[in-house]
Amino acid sequence: MFVSSLKPDQQIFGDLSSIAAFLPVGHLSFDNYGAVFDRVPAARFLINSVGVSVVTVVLGVIINSMAAFALSRMRVRGKAVILTLIIATLIVPFETLALPLVWWVNQLPWLQFDGFNLTLTTGWLDTYRVQIVPFIANAFSVYLFHQYFESIPKELDEAARVDGASWFTIYRKVVMPLSGPAIATVAILTFLPAWNSYLWPLMVVQSEELRPVMIGVQYFFQLNVSWGQVMAYTSIITLPVVALFVAFQRAFVNSIASSGVKG
Repeated sequence: MFVSSLKPDQQIFGDLSSIAAFLPVGHLSFDNYGAVFDRVPAARFLINSVGVSVVTVVLGVIINSMAAFALSRMRVRGKAVILTLIIATLIVPFETLALPLVWWVNQLPWLQFDGFNLTLTTGWLDTYRVQIVPFIANAFSVYLFHQYFESIPKELDEAARVDGASWFTIYRKVVMPLSGPAIATVAILTFLPAWNSYLWPLMVVQSEELRPVMIGVQYFFQLNVSWGQVMAYTSIITLPVVALFVAFQRAFVNSIASSGVKG
């Protein structure tokens, strides 16, 4: 993909029948990358996806870890049944929920400032929040946090309780600082679907200034298709994912090794 992004279309098709398709040979340039930003508002799409993905990750880590902490450390009646029901939601494919979810988000209220007046509006379609809020809570993230929290000695909780710490203090100052690998793993697994989201934004976002990077791919298949530009655009939108995984790779592997084989 990256090598092809440096070549003109004629050379891309000419190299398909040989190993040259994988090698940086021939006429190489960054012209395709410049053409990408001329053809689509790629910078705007990147900013939108970064904002949506980062907010989803931050809120997802907080909400899912709190839910997992309550199920793992606190005395909650029927918590085994609750955890089972949460995990059971993983078997439901998103495509079966998409249409009902569109209807629901179109009925949700929202407070909006109109000059100096605060008005109550209905409908979240064509907004940033519709791309974020439905995906904050995640069953697999709750399960992963729960499994990791189970590996942390509960004697630490008892010692903190003796010192007068509340449950929130234990969560914030005892459990979460020891859960770096789980946090990194959840961050990666939350960032990936948020960054790669295509079907949901296609259904709920109409304004070009709100669209994420994946919607931008279809721009290149209108009128004349330039495969060099397609490869350049996909290379650009792949870099943040690669950078994130490289940055958190060690913590990701440690978390899977310590919590993913349990249960």
